[in-house]
Formats: sequence, C-alpha cells, structure tokens
Amino acid sequence: MLPSERRFFTLFLRRLAIASLLLCLGCRAQQNAPSSASVPPEVNERIQRQVRSYFNIPPDVSIAISKPAPSEFPNYELVSVTMTRADKKQTSEFLLSKDGKTLVRFTKLDLTKDPYAETMKEITFSDRPVRGNPDAKVTIVNFDDFECPFCARMHSTLMTEILPEYKDKIKIVYKDYPLSQIHPWAQHAAIDANCLAKESPAAYWQLADYLHENQHNIRSSPQDPQSATLMIDQQTLDFGKKNGADLPRLQACMKAQSDTVVKASIAEGDKVGVSATPTLFVNGERLEGALEADEVRAALNRQLLAAGVQPPPPPPAPPAPTAPKVQGGPTAQGAGAPPGAAAQPKSPGK
Repeated sequence: MLPSERRFFTLFLRRLAIASLLLCLGCRAQQNAPSSASVPPEVNERIQRQVRSYFNIPPDVSIAISKPAPSEFPNYELVSVTMTRADKKQTSEFLLSKDGKTLVRFTKLDLTKDPYAETMKEITFSDRPVRGNPDAKVTIVNFDDFECPFCARMHSTLMTEILPEYKDKIKIVYKDYPLSQIHPWAQHAAIDANCLAKESPAAYWQLADYLHENQHNIRSSPQDPQSATLMIDQQTLDFGKKNGADLPRLQACMKAQSDTVVKASIAEGDKVGVSATPTLFVNGERLEGALEADEVRAALNRQLLAAGVQPPPPPPAPPAPTAPKVQGGPTAQGAGAPPGAAAQPKSPGK
C-alpha cells in the first residue's frame, strides 16, 4: 500500500474523532428492527452515501455495514462501518437510531486508562538496540526509514542535540518502517541492520548513523540496479567486523533477507497510527515529521515531569548575530542612518 493510502486511513480516523457527528439519513417511518436483523437496504445505502460524502472516501474503498447490536444508549443500536482497500481494513463504530434517521459517531474515552501507556504496550522492544540509558523512565521510539530524507534530519537532531542534552534521562529505540514503494533500498537496509543488531548493538548504531548521513551516496543506476544494496552489504560487514561480529553468521543472515522482523515492525506501526516517517513516540506521545529540537524537548520535558524526573536546563540561546562592518565610513550609510540601512544614492549635480 502506498504511503498516501496509509495516510488516508489515519486521516479518516482523526476526522472521526474530532467531535460527535450526526448525519441525517432522511425522513422515513419509525422502525424498530430487532438487533438480530440486518440494516434495511435503503438505510444501508444512505449510510454509505453519507460516510463517503462526509469523509471524502475514495471510490476504490469499499464500505460494509454490520448488523445492529445493542448499545448503552436508549433508542440507538451499534453498527460497525468497515472500509476496505486492497489488503487494508479499518472498522469504526457508529450509533444508528432505531428509526433509521440518524447516524451518530462519538468518541468514548476511557479515563481509567493512560492512552500513552496503552500505545507503548503495543510496541515491542525485545532485541532492539538502545541508545542512552537502558533504565531511563522516558523512551523515544522512532519509526524510521533509512532512505527517508526527513528521517535523516530527525536522526541528526536526536543524536547531535537531544541525546547529548538529555544524556541518561532518556533512551532511544528505532523501529523499522521502510516505505518500499518510494525507497527501493530501505527494506534491504533495515534487514541488514537487524542482522547486525543480533551481533552488536554498537555496530547497529554505527550503521544507522552511516545510512542516514550518506543517503545521497547510496544510489542504484539502471545499468547496475544492485549497486546500492551491495554498498549497504559491504558497510554492514565492515561495521560487523570492527565490532567482533560472527561474520559467517552475519553473512548468512544478510543473504537470507528475511523480512519477518521488518513486517512485524510495520504492522506495529500501523496499529499505533504511523502513516509516514519519521514518527516518534515519547513515552507514547506521538510526534510526526522531522521536528525541530524544541518541539521534541517540549514532549520530553512533559513526559519526564510525569515520570518524576527533572528535565535538564534549557540549552543557552544562540548569540545574537552581529551587524556586518560597513566599508568606507559613515558616508556609505549616510550620517545618522541606523545600522543595516541602505545608503541613499547621491543626486546628480550635487
């Protein structure tokens, strides 16, 4: 599925969650169908038309309405609306009035659960290399694509600004989310990196640094379509050798190119709402895109305080830029002109 298709389902869910939604399905006689009956065909058709129109559903997405089920609200029954496109499905629940006139979409929030903690429960960390303090109370999870230029920017921010500043107060874990449709070597790199992680966490991070910093140098040509993957393989072996990896075992893993771990990571990302890269989760709080360091700091500080940890002091402000020196003395700008003001041209004949 293309990234735009992934984004469609995510955006659909977000729009559903904005507020309570009442869709008028038209006038018809009172109808109290039993819960075991299917939605009447004419009501089913109106539901589909309203949902397609309101949420701007693409024509190649099919919509199915479930049988009504009892709900906790008087005079309303629960129906599931399932949207399907290729191998992707998304189901959302609505309330349908028993007279078939009104469809209600509402967001029910369980205040007994921490949504961030529930998100973190869906993400597995076994065998994932860690940068920072493995016992830190705040974790940054980065769903990453080694070929994504925005991921390279986010990687640089995390490793050159955030981690040196927060030190042992945080840990950073990367999860695979290669967008193979637009990044041809991203999945191969993810598999190689996972093979390397089994041998040496330090080697994994060295490869991750290299890939993000050298994306522009890792390219295939029509004449040699495998040149990019061969380059990645060589770098993987080099970092493995430098860190004491079992080279025959590492080579066997790389040759197999098993995508099991990568697919599982993508499935986790889909489950927690990842639709693009990079996507960060700071103790479950989602941040999307190549963010500035200050935006990451805000989330980190909020989660550190929630965990009872004092955030580090803010970094010093950068020095103010100094005004450039102007050659030629005060006549270049004009007497009394403010710094940086343009010099007035001399009038002819004066």
